[in-house]
Formats: sequence, structure tokens, C-alpha cells
Amino acid sequence: MKFLKLKFLMFYIFIFLLLIKKNIIASEKFLKSNEIFAIGSVLMDSYSGRILWEKNYKKPLAMASTTKIMTAIFAIEKSKNLDKIICIDKSIIGIPKVKMDLVPGEKIELRNLLYALMLQSSNDAAVAIAKNISGSVDKFCEDITKKAKKIGAENTVFKTPNGLDKDDHHSTAYDMAKVTRYALKNKKFIDIINTPNISFKTNKKSYLINNKNRLLKEFKGANGVKTGFTGKAGNCFVGSAKRNGMQLISVVLGSGWGNSGRENKWTDTKKILNYGFENFAYKKIFYKNQIAARVEVLNSRKKTLDLIFNKDLILPLCDDDKIRVVLKIPDALDAPIIKNKVLGKAIVFINNKTISELNLISNQNIARHDFKNSIKKIFRSWIKIKLEI
Repeated sequence: MKFLKLKFLMFYIFIFLLLIKKNIIASEKFLKSNEIFAIGSVLMDSYSGRILWEKNYKKPLAMASTTKIMTAIFAIEKSKNLDKIICIDKSIIGIPKVKMDLVPGEKIELRNLLYALMLQSSNDAAVAIAKNISGSVDKFCEDITKKAKKIGAENTVFKTPNGLDKDDHHSTAYDMAKVTRYALKNKKFIDIINTPNISFKTNKKSYLINNKNRLLKEFKGANGVKTGFTGKAGNCFVGSAKRNGMQLISVVLGSGWGNSGRENKWTDTKKILNYGFENFAYKKIFYKNQIAARVEVLNSRKKTLDLIFNKDLILPLCDDDKIRVVLKIPDALDAPIIKNKVLGKAIVFINNKTISELNLISNQNIARHDFKNSIKKIFRSWIKIKLEI
């Protein structure tokens, strides 16, 4: 019975894909690794987290100022009020460029430090933020490393809050995509990184901060996020763009050095994002409450129970994607059964890679019906009649 259920579902998926393939862009162009200068790179769909393309995406690499994505989102989440005033101390002296040139005794809003951090990549702003949030730079780096692991960035270690090279400061293209996917769920973060420019005053001086992210002006739908460069990391960039409801994230680490490297990070990013938008489209694979399987029920007047999907499954697909679904369900269920109880799982594979897992839930309540329960029902009915008399 279990085999037949699975076979029926596989047949359904096959027919479904035949129907939707016509709506997916047919002129697929494969993006070759040697077309991208970056040492490590990845393209991720922000909605599902699916990896659409990669090159050495799990290779540990220095990530330069893309680090500041983690610094910014951690500060935003930890601070109830972004307008709070931060007083700059003497530790700010001697921090390498790029910087705001903050001075001891200067009083500045956290919000404005975040603008300087993300728009023009100010290294001193990162240090001021770190000390304010965690008490020290070292403690802040420990905190954001732990936060990254909670997000799923397992191969990331932060040793600086600004991305300057130090010790084992590293990440991967995959991890930086995960961190960015998480950050893009925060409206305050999105508002900051999409600000073209901003001016403000402190008790010491006036500032005009301009956004250095060229992608915002040069690529249709661009909405983030952060450039980076150090001597160890080379030119890096985490980019994001949204078209026709599809939000994509690209990461390029080590796109080169010198003038050519500075340009490579932009051309790499545009090639990767264009590949995604030109070859993938969102498709609904399963609907919430859609029947996935029918299971035998024991000890009940109701002989079968339908297991349904607990949510929609929408995935970005290209023309060559092959979907396989494996159901993990019991051969039979013993009553009583409560509606909406998780009783199985559907594991979705695309091109033999696990992409998603959905819970299968019961679509109704089912009462138990056996000799013992029948006697109890009769006894309860008899007691009720006696009381009414």
C-alpha cells in the first residue's frame, strides 16, 4: 500500500512538471565556473534558501567588509532604540580606512553609525557599534560568531566587526548568503542599505554619507547589500535583487585584486544574478491541505485517513530540474486521531539534493471504536438516561 501511494505521488509530480515546464523559460544558459572570477561564489533564492548556482561555495575564505552585514543585523536586533546616543572613546584612534574619522568625545546616534557602516563601509563605525552592543570588540566578535551559527552559518568565525584581516577571520560564500538571507527579513536593515545618501551632525562635525553600492544604480531590481576588500580577501560583494517577486542573493568572494578586481566583483555579480532571473521561475509544487496520501485506520468505524500537506511549497525551478518526493508515513494508524496532528513527512529532492521537508498532518478527528470503548459509551448513555429520569 505504501509503495502504491508513493508511486501515485511520483506520477502526479511527473505530470505536474510536464504542465509547468511550458511556463519556465526554455532558453536555459548554463553559467560555467570559469566565467566567474571569484574564488568562491553562490546564487541563493531568498524565499526557499535553494542554491541555484555555485562555485566553491563552501570553501573557507576571508570575506572583508561583507562582515558588516552580520555586524549591522546583530546591532539592529540587540538595540531597542536606534536613536540612542553613543559616546566615542579613545579606542577609536588609529583604526584603518575606510572610516568616518570619529574623534574621542563625539556623540552620535547608533542609527547614523549604521548608515556609515553599510553605505560607505566605515571601519571605525563598526568598532563603536561593537563596543556599545557587547562591551568590547572581542566579546562582540564572539557574540556574532554564535549568532551566525544559529542562523546556519556553521563555517564562519568573526575576529573583527569590520572585516579587517585578523587571525582566523573567515566565512564561505554559502554562509554569507545565509546571513544575508536572514538580514533581508528585517525592514530596518533593508531601509538602511537602500538609502542613497544621508547627512547628519554630531556635537563635533557634520557628515555626508553616500552609498557606495553601484549595483543599486546599475542593475534592475537591485536592493542590496555590501562591498568588501582587504589584501587577503581581495574584492568581495554580496548582492541582492528582486524581479517579478523573486528575491535572489549573490555572493562573490575573492573576485580579484587591483583595478581589474574592483570591476570583476560587479561583472561577476551581474552575471550570476542574470543567470538566476533568466532561467528560474517560482512554481507551486504542493498546496496547503492538498492530499498527499491515504492511510489505513485501525479500531475505528472510519477505515482510512487522508494525510495532507501542512503548507504550500513554492520553489524556483528551471527547465532541467528533476523533482523526486519521498513520503515517510505509517502503514496504518490506531484510533483515536486528532485533526492537524503531524503523522508523516514529505521529503522533496531536486536533482537528487534535499531541498525541503513538509509535515503531513491528519485532515480530521477520528474516534476510537472497539469493544471496550463501546461498553463505555453504553454505560455513559445509561447513566445519562437514569439522571434525566
